[in-house]
Amino acid sequence: MDALLGTQVPHQRLTDPASAVAALERVAPDLARFRRTAPSGIGWAQVEECLGVGLPSDFKLLAESYPSLIFGDFLCVGFPPPGREKDWAEDPDDLEILAEWCEDAEMAVPLRPFPAPGGLLPWATSNQGDYFLWRTSEAGPDAWGVTVASRNGGWWHYTGGAVQFLADLVGGSLELWGLPSVGPSVDVIG
Repeated sequence: MDALLGTQVPHQRLTDPASAVAALERVAPDLARFRRTAPSGIGWAQVEECLGVGLPSDFKLLAESYPSLIFGDFLCVGFPPPGREKDWAEDPDDLEILAEWCEDAEMAVPLRPFPAPGGLLPWATSNQGDYFLWRTSEAGPDAWGVTVASRNGGWWHYTGGAVQFLADLVGGSLELWGLPSVGPSVDVIG
């Protein structure tokens, strides 16, 4: 039986994308060795056109600054490869799995996958099958919070953005609620 475990709120929401990335760099100092010398050149217009929605600025800045990453040998954040943006945006696998999870979840307020209004859109996964999702809203992508869908059945919300979530998770300021501790080690995916 799935349960919504609650909502975690950051002390202060970081609304400036550069501040969120800097917070992540502070708690994961190994990240600096992977910083690009020039932006990756991802075609965000194509990604967003394929998805039918804009994406948060903090995520786009992280993707422009770094290759796809894995934190603490656990949490994988994949970015659109330049030249293959459409393939990345149109990959239905995660949304299909998420649709099944949402359907099976027994919650007082049902959660639905994107493109449903307020739907959940994956932005990261774990090597244990957990999903890290944006809660889309009409307020716009920079106001989206995070929902964690644990493979163990627990779901929970975080009211900050994705990059701030990573910083708070790696920095140890979040209650783990079904997740393992995620250390500051960083590596690139692929």
